Amino acid sequence: MSKHDPEHVRVAVIGSGFGGLGAAVRLRREGVTDFVVLERADAVGGTWRDNSYPGCACDVPSHLYSFSFAPNPDWPRTFSGQEHIRAYLERVADTFGLRPHIRLGCEVKRMRWDADALHWEVDTAQGSLTADVVVAATGPLSDPSIPDIPGLDTFDGEVFHSARWDHNADLRGKRVAMIGTGASAIQIVPSIQPEVGRLTLFQRTPPWVLPRVDREITAAERALHRALPATAKARRGILWGIREVQVGAFTKYPGVLGRVEKLAVRNLHQHVEDPALRAALTPDYRIGCKRILLSNSYYPALARPNVDVVASGLKEVRGSTLVAADGTSVEADVIVFGTGFRVTDMPIAERVVGAGGQTLAESWKDGMAALRGATAAGFPNWMTIIGPNTGLGNSSMILMIESQLNYLADYVKQLDALKGRSGERVALDARPTAVHAWNHGVQDRMARTVWKTGGCDSWYLDANGRNTTIWPGTTSAFRKETRRVDLAEYTVLRSARTPAPGLRAVPAPR
Repeated sequence: MSKHDPEHVRVAVIGSGFGGLGAAVRLRREGVTDFVVLERADAVGGTWRDNSYPGCACDVPSHLYSFSFAPNPDWPRTFSGQEHIRAYLERVADTFGLRPHIRLGCEVKRMRWDADALHWEVDTAQGSLTADVVVAATGPLSDPSIPDIPGLDTFDGEVFHSARWDHNADLRGKRVAMIGTGASAIQIVPSIQPEVGRLTLFQRTPPWVLPRVDREITAAERALHRALPATAKARRGILWGIREVQVGAFTKYPGVLGRVEKLAVRNLHQHVEDPALRAALTPDYRIGCKRILLSNSYYPALARPNVDVVASGLKEVRGSTLVAADGTSVEADVIVFGTGFRVTDMPIAERVVGAGGQTLAESWKDGMAALRGATAAGFPNWMTIIGPNTGLGNSSMILMIESQLNYLADYVKQLDALKGRSGERVALDARPTAVHAWNHGVQDRMARTVWKTGGCDSWYLDANGRNTTIWPGTTSAFRKETRRVDLAEYTVLRSARTPAPGLRAVPAPR
């Protein structure tokens, strides 16, 4: 891949998590073999490769948190751990023959749309290439978010984020500060509590926590699923159906969630006897406004003698002293940040330069907005998997990913149909009016959801307070909306060659 004669591929996929591997499988199924999967790390797996902290596991049932086209009859538990999900993704890469297409250690540095050639120029850590279509499957949980804490550089001990866990750090007998109370923190706290000397949890906002109904999947169940795959499919269908029915409570009738809150309060009271600690751990917003967490061990761990809960965020670090916003100060040897990821500003957007010469990040300076969660105006033949407003609050993201893969497949088919026999280059650019109409509709539907009315400040919201993360509907509704590419929502761009009869050549924007 020399600078003067770069390799050209039909499709460049960025990332090798569920989104990237799923896109690769779907492309092969559509007969597209001229593609590459560019992965910055040294292995596939995405967030399930990066997150290896103690206790890391999924909060979606295993049989629902897997591809429909790659069922796994041998999940060991109803909720699987990180190591099993990562192993599953490795098997997907092998089973579907994706290894020859995957380039590890190949971080994408920059991609720029060439309006004359109608293709993308992609600069990577291993050189440059060009691609007709780019599929960004970097995912929202790929780049950790660490708050800018004054004085953090004065701390002499170990400091790391949950997604970059330092396995060489010895926590035995040490004073450990856990910053944050999200999905990672509630798994880490009970996992490290027995071995640390003292654990201090800095909590800005208490989460709602429900019991985790987890158990081992028996050998008989696994044998049944292997012998009769239809039973595993039925299990998946039941899990999906239950969550589809629940969506209405989140999107249309948030008041119903008060009944679920009673279950969560009962869970808290069952494990925490101290009234002061109970009060600190009781949320003051509607359940579901922030992500509902599942754990049987979080509350018991917080009630242990060697654990302190500071009901305030970390404000400042002075050497080994950590100072909370409420003035509380504690000593620590290790700081672990469980502060989530850069979800609403998609880091890859800073590296994408569109037809008008501006980056996608600049285009999205007022908030992310994509047509059907996939394409952006001014960025032809560029698509994102798990894009704006494609997240879920109560079900499996794999369902949403597969819907977006349907859209990708039809997108490629439409390009082929438009190109016809002429061989000229063709691109599709989302119309600004279509992007606006789609997102206006999404935000209009968002107005009555618990994520808007629940009275919390969650990571679903961007800097302007707009929810650009969650899909305000069922997974079946999203699948219907992404089943086909509507060419009326796109401008067709063609190369300088004579267009096919009946089709108007649209000049590429400069």
